[in-house]
Amino acid sequence: MAQTATTADRVVDGPTPKHAQLREILRRSIERELPPGSPIPSERELAERYQVSRLTVRSAIGKLVEEGLLTRARGKGTFTATRRMELQLYLMSFTDDMRRRGLTPATELLHCGLENPPVETAGALGLGPREPAYRLVRRRRADGTPLAVERGWYHPGRVPGLPDLDLTSSLYAQLAQHYDLRLDHARQTVWSEAADRETARLLGIRTGDPLLVFRRVSSASGVPVEDMTSWYRGDRYQVSMQLDRTVPAEHGGNP
Repeated sequence: MAQTATTADRVVDGPTPKHAQLREILRRSIERELPPGSPIPSERELAERYQVSRLTVRSAIGKLVEEGLLTRARGKGTFTATRRMELQLYLMSFTDDMRRRGLTPATELLHCGLENPPVETAGALGLGPREPAYRLVRRRRADGTPLAVERGWYHPGRVPGLPDLDLTSSLYAQLAQHYDLRLDHARQTVWSEAADRETARLLGIRTGDPLLVFRRVSSASGVPVEDMTSWYRGDRYQVSMQLDRTVPAEHGGNP
């Protein structure tokens, strides 16, 4: 964190609280100079550099931690946080999305087999009572880092023999190649929740850490194929949406 003598990088007496001035100085340094994972100076060093109290430093750093720009590691210090990826809400495979970002995607198949789905999933896929579906569980990585866990259900009549496919590659590409299915419509619901023990283990995070959860029911030419729920690490993703004043039409039934 470079030390400069410009007015913009000094904490001065005035109407703006000193902790707010220091917070903006640190924010500029983080965003312009420091790559993710870089340590920042100690509270004592920052207090001496900017001629403020350690309480002022602590307040500024605490706010930046709340905003996700900094992260604390017990016994090690404070570091710049890994930048969150923008997760835009459009119909694209994880593999294609990561490649578009210049990252190397990888997929681990954790489970695939016929099981009885929950009632809600059976309804979404148009299955009859006690009719089984393929349950697929995969872990998704980018540049070796686990980012998401997917637990999905697939209509067996639309994708017969699904377990025989290479499910460590792009599933959407496999559906197009083997079944001539191109998912062209989906209804997606987004919420947040705390990681349970199993999901935390798979993602390499702590139980209770925040997750972004997406449930998507996808169809091809009006025929439901997929009911997928994905758990994304909250420290690596943020959702980006474009809004306008158009009122959405009411929907009935499943996509």
